[in-house]
Amino acid sequence: MDLDLTSDQELFRDTTSRFIESTCPMTTVRAISDAGDAASAEYLARAGELGWFAMLVPDALGGGSISGDGLCDAAIVAEERGKLLQPGPFVATNVVAHAIARHGSSDLWAKVLPALGAGEQVATWAVADAVGAFRPEGGVDTSWNGSSARLSGTKGLVQDAARADWMLVAAADGGGITQFLVAADVPGVRVTPLAGFDLTRQMCEVTFDEVEVPRAQMLGSPGEAAAAIERQLDLGAVLTVAESVGAMDQIFTTTVEYAKVRTAFGRPIGSFQAVKHLLADTALLLEESKAVAVGATHAVAHERPNASEAASMAKAFVGEAGVDLAQHCWQTFGGIAYTWEHDFHLYLRRLTLDAALYGDATWHRERICRLHGLGVS
Repeated sequence: MDLDLTSDQELFRDTTSRFIESTCPMTTVRAISDAGDAASAEYLARAGELGWFAMLVPDALGGGSISGDGLCDAAIVAEERGKLLQPGPFVATNVVAHAIARHGSSDLWAKVLPALGAGEQVATWAVADAVGAFRPEGGVDTSWNGSSARLSGTKGLVQDAARADWMLVAAADGGGITQFLVAADVPGVRVTPLAGFDLTRQMCEVTFDEVEVPRAQMLGSPGEAAAAIERQLDLGAVLTVAESVGAMDQIFTTTVEYAKVRTAFGRPIGSFQAVKHLLADTALLLEESKAVAVGATHAVAHERPNASEAASMAKAFVGEAGVDLAQHCWQTFGGIAYTWEHDFHLYLRRLTLDAALYGDATWHRERICRLHGLGVS
């Protein structure tokens, strides 16, 4: 994406790219997915050294980023991660770290943020309802018992919950929504890995059976987390879009190179008019996606009045454009893209799940209507 990068950010992007290519290339991604495994502790620790998980945390709390514009720097990492389909809940961990920094207690700042920033612990966001729809109030209910809360219910589409140390859980609370930071190993938490379309990431269902959570692990005030979740959604949407754009850029570049070298009837297939037109349309989809992603990143980073609208516009557009682009590239590759050994299907799977995470295109269009006070039937 053209974020008008400074020289420091360009260096950061190059460093990130080299780190990914040397530590987790596609051969390693395939090995992890074949084993049903998660990103290794060494990978996460080294990513933590690069600052991957602290960019949305203020300097005063031990965070910070290369340019001081944390979201733009995080988007750089997200795009590079998308190019090689990196494992691990990068987006979710950053959203949780941001939420703790902005709404958590000083105890949570001291206890959790340093471990997350260093990549020593993993956090994930349990916000979707039991069937995976973006309904923060759905799936889990809250009841209060003195100085603690009890959570009961189920959350779906929770990324890498089986690997997580902490979960940021949104729960219904007397007509409002409350957020809690829940340790993954407390009694009553049951994580069930799901068989998913995306082979490079593990999605889980998490059930809470009368899970006791101290009030000190509540983020914000009871029943008043809706506004905080809207901000977290903007961040999650922008970073997911950046990952998608990285994947789109990679497969389009690969497709163009293939069209130059694959011959039919004695000439490269890229010289045929039908293929030229298809690739031109595909290039337009990619450039439009980059443009809307950049606009949304800047709007959300600077908390502009239209930030939520821009984030939802980007999430809706790129969610659909990513799948369309992949299908166009598939037509250019032809039969080889259907083989298990070819990486193409992994990119299609990733883009398809990205389109559904944190609200699909229809949900985000409805959100835009709600932001403008329009009724949604």
